[in-house]
Amino acid sequence: MPDGLIAAISLPGFWWLVSTISVAGIVRGFTGFGTALIFVPVAGLFLPPAMVVATITLTGVASSAALLPRAWRQGDRREVALLALAALPTIPLGLFIMDRLDALTIRWVVAFIAGGTLIALISGWRYSGQLALPGLLAIGAAAGLMGGLTGLTGPVVILFYLAGQAVAQSVRANTILFLAALDVAIVVNLLTRGFAGWEVVWLAGLLAIPYFVTTMIGQALFAPTRERLYRYAAFSVIGLAVISGLPVWG
Repeated sequence: MPDGLIAAISLPGFWWLVSTISVAGIVRGFTGFGTALIFVPVAGLFLPPAMVVATITLTGVASSAALLPRAWRQGDRREVALLALAALPTIPLGLFIMDRLDALTIRWVVAFIAGGTLIALISGWRYSGQLALPGLLAIGAAAGLMGGLTGLTGPVVILFYLAGQAVAQSVRANTILFLAALDVAIVVNLLTRGFAGWEVVWLAGLLAIPYFVTTMIGQALFAPTRERLYRYAAFSVIGLAVISGLPVWG
């Protein structure tokens, strides 16, 4: 058995990570988002920040194939492309900051971002206007920065889409496309900067198996007429993950 595989299975909390990514896959499948918001706070209990970022993005790349075909047909590809392009220059900045902060600080940043995102969504805040190009670019840049710093690529864009007036199908497709693009960009940056070793690659590969399966289950459960149910289910799971991942528990 390869040493990297043995090391990955022997990591503290490995089976907790498997369980968490499985639940996240179901949520991702029927909402199009939520994987990082669920996985990152819990993974921070067991893994150092760089490994958390590398694992969640590598796992995302491995599983995006399950969701991309439908999202490609239903999403606004021009808008998503603008968001992704704006994120590209800020990803290295996020990784730079992450590499210089201690793990406890990163965990508090994760808790603040994930918890703040959840509160904003539950509060019922709605954005009724239409953003011009500078606004879209700012949202993409902020998402890239947060993704590189914490692995949470989605919160800014999730707030933008879910707080707006777009229907569930459009929200889901655009979010899937954007997160897939960001995962690829972050992985390239991680590999070129030496943040990801074989142990992380093996761990991501192992987690990608249950994640892929549960994502397909979640996608099969998706129906546009159940938009409110999906949102409440996603909010509940995210809230549980944020609370369980708070640094106050150790």
